[in-house]
Parts: sequence; C-alpha cells; structure tokens
Amino acid sequence: MVDFPNINNKNMKKFLIGLLFFTSVNTFGQKTEPFSKNSEESNYKFSKVYHWDATPVQNQGWTGTCWSFSCLSFLESELIRMGTANPAVLSEMYIVRRAYEAKAEKYVRMDGKTNFSEGGAFHDIPFVVKKYGIVPHDKYDGLIGKNKSYNHGVMFQELQSLATQQQQSGEGISSQWKTDFGKILDEHLGKVPSEFKIDGISYTPESYADAIGLNMDNYVSLTSFTNHEMYEECELEIPDNWAWGESYNVPLEDLFTACETALKNGFTVAWGADVSEDGFSFSNGLAIVPDQSTIEVNGSDNKNFSDAGAEKLSEAFINPTNEMVVDAKKRQEGYDNKTTTDDHGMHIVGLYTDQNGTKYFLVKNSWGTDNFPKGYLYVSEAYFKYKTINIYLHKDGVYPELKSKLSL
Repeated sequence: MVDFPNINNKNMKKFLIGLLFFTSVNTFGQKTEPFSKNSEESNYKFSKVYHWDATPVQNQGWTGTCWSFSCLSFLESELIRMGTANPAVLSEMYIVRRAYEAKAEKYVRMDGKTNFSEGGAFHDIPFVVKKYGIVPHDKYDGLIGKNKSYNHGVMFQELQSLATQQQQSGEGISSQWKTDFGKILDEHLGKVPSEFKIDGISYTPESYADAIGLNMDNYVSLTSFTNHEMYEECELEIPDNWAWGESYNVPLEDLFTACETALKNGFTVAWGADVSEDGFSFSNGLAIVPDQSTIEVNGSDNKNFSDAGAEKLSEAFINPTNEMVVDAKKRQEGYDNKTTTDDHGMHIVGLYTDQNGTKYFLVKNSWGTDNFPKGYLYVSEAYFKYKTINIYLHKDGVYPELKSKLSL
C-alpha cells in the first residue's frame, strides 16, 4: 500500500509522472528513459540517438565517493550488456573501504607526500576487485545502525588523524596502526563479510567477483591533454590519482568520438569531469558552456559536489543557446590555470540531440533523484570537450582506428 503525500490538484499530474519515472528507473534491466527535456520549464527538446540500460540511481550522500558509485554503475551496465538481465547493485562502500586501507598505507610509507582524501579514480575499482573481490550492496551497504544516508565527515577526520599521526611518529611503521585504522572503518562502515550466501550458495568477496564474470583487465582510461605525447600512456595528473594509474592520451576529437562510438556500439562509459562550472547545473538537468549568456549563481556547492549545489538561473537552461567553441588549446588553458579540476565521476548511458541538432550525452549521477530528470542530466558536446578529465570504458568499446593507434 502506498501512502501518498498531501498534494494539491495542480501538482497531482507532476507527482504521478514523477512516480511513474521513479518506478521505471528502479526496475532492473529496463531502459531508464528520461524526460524529453531537462526541466519542467525548459523548451529544450531532446531526441534519443542511443540509450543503454542502467541500474537504479543511488545517492552518495555527503561523501567524496562518486568515483566508486559511478564506476560501479558503469560495471553494472557492463553486466547487463554481457547478458545479466538483473544484476545486483554492487557495494560502493566495500570498494571505498578497501581503497582507504590501500591509500593510507601508501600515505604512511610516502611520509605524507601522497594524497589522502575521500576522492579516488576509476582505476581504483579494478585495483580493489582484483586484490579483494567485490560484494553486493545488500551484503555490505556501509550504513550503521539507523543511518539511512552517507556522511563520512567524522570518519574521514578520524582516519586522516590516525594516518598523519603514524607517518609523523618518527618511529617507523607499527603493526598496531593498521589495526586501529580498521577499527575506525568497522565503526563507521561495518565489518567486511568474509562469506555470504546468495540463493543458498556461499561466496567470499573473491569468489563472487569471479562468479559475476567481469575481467578487470578489459577496461581502459582515455584522456586528452597537450602536455603529454599523443597516443601514449600518461599518469593522470590529478590529486585523487593516489594509485598513480595511467591513461591513454588522445587528441580531443578522438576522445569525443571514442565516447560517441562506444555508445553507438552498445557500450556505456564512466566519465570523470569538472562540475564546478556555472554551466553545470544538476537541478536544471543540464551541463553547457554558454557563449554569451549570464548565469546567476545563488548559494554554493558542498565540498564534495555531492548535492544539487548552488541555485543557477539563466535563460540558457530554458532555451537552447550558442555555446563556446572548444578546441584543444582552450581545453588545455583550463587545465593549466586550474579552472578545470577533477571534481566528480558520473556514468554516460546515452547520446541525444536537441531540436537544433546539438549533441548531448545522457549522464547518470549519484546525487539521488530530486532533480527533474530523476538523477540524470544532459551534457553538451562543448561541455564534455571542455571539462572532461578522463573516460573509462571496455577496450572493445574503443573504435578500431583508435584501438590500433593505442595498440590495445
């Protein structure tokens, strides 16, 4: 039985449409078709070119763990693509916990000269899965007691304090600090299950990773910055790349084409990007780079960009507008002057066009479903080219010409 909230007749239609959409996005294996516009007031008209299945939208809460949510969403779509009709939502907090353990050890061994934060990168997921396996979300949700949402503020302060204390002790690396570190994680996230059952079958995290059939060596990161050689591997120079993972550096047009053709051929893509721009508005369901339009910003985003953020008002969010022409030089300027920063990981599941033929990627976020497209937003080609940090996809999703140049 559903207990409907008190809503007036004027809002009844809006509520029922939202409820219908919410039901559709929470049905595994079904297309999660968004609305044909980015907000109720919008005059944008989006038409589908390609659109692939995704599991339900999650909410990372007040944490900096988007990299885990987005990459696992991507891998869940990979399972659907590979034939698993109803894949389990995988445990984001299992990945987060194991990554904390690894990054803390590196931080201590490097005398605090590496980054220790809530952030991470897409290649952290294969690192964890290959070493520690994976578990379903319902076997380890990372919520303690009556908590219904995530907030890692206190936990991170405790972890950071302990790791800093250890690396500054001047007494080498003790065996006790790891035990104490694990106790903090147990207190805030819960103890990791060493074994669990699904449909009467017992699994360990390692055997479950084998059972679902994902080969972590099949995935590759692509980026595009002119301070590295093209078609060569480079370290992604962002603070959250604590594991020093590498990406293939490709020309900007190849980066966009790689994403577009992957979608054409049935592959979705994990997307790392700068979302601090005025033109990125989750509440408006749109990310654009207006050429002339003024965007009024009221309020501010939280430090992890893990909510709808500041209120952003502009005619450009209502009516299609001319956008900045983005080339490799313009993109590199943003990276070099630090206005392009590594803020957020998301999941690209489709390609759409507006009524003027402008291309947009449909992006699944991890900030809940309170915005009009119910957890999704449309990202213009210009915004993607300007503010992408990297993309992560299956090697077979890389189109043949690029695959050959990269010797994949």
